[in-house]
Amino acid sequence: MFQEPPSVLPDTFSIEVPDKRILSLDVFRGATIVGMILVNNPGTWAAIYPPLRHAEWHGWTPTDLIFPFFLFIVGVAIVFAYTRRMVQGVPRGRLLKKALRRSIILFGLGLLLHAFPYVTFEPSFAIHPRIAHLRIMGVLQRIALCYLVASLLFLYVRPRLWQGLLVLLLLGYWALMSWIPVPGYGAGVWDSPDSSLAAYLDRLILGSHTWGQRPYDPEGLLSTLPAIGTTLLGVWAGIRLIQSREGAWKVAEIMVLGFGLIIIGYIWDWFFPINKSLWTSSYAVFTGGIAMCMLGMLYWFIDVHGHTRWTRPFVIYGINAITVFFLSGILGRLLIMIKVSDGEKTVALQRYIFTHVFSGVGSPEFASLLYAMVWVIGWYAILYLMYKKNIVIKV
Repeated sequence: MFQEPPSVLPDTFSIEVPDKRILSLDVFRGATIVGMILVNNPGTWAAIYPPLRHAEWHGWTPTDLIFPFFLFIVGVAIVFAYTRRMVQGVPRGRLLKKALRRSIILFGLGLLLHAFPYVTFEPSFAIHPRIAHLRIMGVLQRIALCYLVASLLFLYVRPRLWQGLLVLLLLGYWALMSWIPVPGYGAGVWDSPDSSLAAYLDRLILGSHTWGQRPYDPEGLLSTLPAIGTTLLGVWAGIRLIQSREGAWKVAEIMVLGFGLIIIGYIWDWFFPINKSLWTSSYAVFTGGIAMCMLGMLYWFIDVHGHTRWTRPFVIYGINAITVFFLSGILGRLLIMIKVSDGEKTVALQRYIFTHVFSGVGSPEFASLLYAMVWVIGWYAILYLMYKKNIVIKV
């Protein structure tokens, strides 16, 4: 019995907490982080296949699905992790403290990643100039904030109320972006990177502490609100999966919800364009719907029907997802920092490797993709050794 009835429990159904991890969720997380590593590490940014690029502004590509998928997965994981602990009698207050600690660590790791390298060695040893314009927001920072807010709502707010807050977040963000005028642009202007209310608030509050000191940040302050909505859609899906019902019913319900969200997102796009950098409400709903359908299919094939033989590589990536994301970012920057001689000029080690090993193997786009694939395989080898030794680095 529950020592403290968890807020996850609607009155209309009972729950069942699985004794082991939901394999489909690990696979989904692993496939998502593989996609993230792949698109973040091309051989050259000058030659990339279109599906591996972000949309120029409005619209979407497969690459634009990766980050919302990860936030959605965070929401699903919150349901299973916290419900299991509450069933074991862990007080909500202790779980919230753990969520706060984890969020602070994630936010700090994001800052460390942006600050790296922390010092310069040439022409002299000194604090690196990038520290003065350190980007405050970012991928890990957004994950931290979304995780903390979603955890708080799941632990202390009944589903009907936080589902109402989810709708309010998405509609409220649309209203703010549509109705509040931006100096020099007016209200409801979002067809350029610096014209929206989200960009204006980033300039006003963050100043030069944005992505590449641009006039906006794709993981900015105001756009974090609908990103929290994406995470809550994951919580919604997790609650559907934790029902004491047959797997087929769970999958059917999630797939119907997913398709419904996709349709709503496409219709909303007519009025508030799908846009990752602004994380528009239509984008949050549309990508959340696709994520629901993906999770439903994976749950059906893996957890219901037991088709697991192909899943190990993704599980291995999924178990240490944050670790590989952080270390991959550090190593990638190191390869750019290290300079080597290439004939009469000095180039980054990354460029040297790509030019002398991969360049010329097929088209420039194929060579660039091949480099990224080798990067993914190399990290898999490291993660596999960690997996065999049961090394899991948890934040």
